[in-house]
Amino acid sequence: MRQLLRILLAAVAILALMVPPVAAGSPHFVGDCTKVQSGNTITVTCKEAGLGDEDQINVTVSATALCINPGGKHPKAVNKEDLSSTSDQPVQNGKANYSVTLTATFTPDCTPPMELQFSDVTVTDNTNGLTVDP
Repeated sequence: MRQLLRILLAAVAILALMVPPVAAGSPHFVGDCTKVQSGNTITVTCKEAGLGDEDQINVTVSATALCINPGGKHPKAVNKEDLSSTSDQPVQNGKANYSVTLTATFTPDCTPPMELQFSDVTVTDNTNGLTVDP
């Protein structure tokens, strides 16, 4: 009986060694990314999970800043700016929490009664090929 038990334990040990380790998970955004505008800056905050054993991810946040007049119109082509920021974000335990801030600068300034608005905001995880519009 003891010999049968030893053989079974040895077989289980051999099978355990033959199972390949699980590598990467299934990268995805958790919930919705948020965007908060304060003056001429916009901050986008996101959370990703399922990143496996990656040390970091490369993220790009892009947006278009528009200077809008009180009539709701965008009066001049010079009062439009495409913004983008790319950075590496750390991953811990297969998750990444990050915030990226973009700042618009106009010449001439977009001052009252003009209002600065951001449109076409996009977050791209370049490492995993994920894109979301917050």
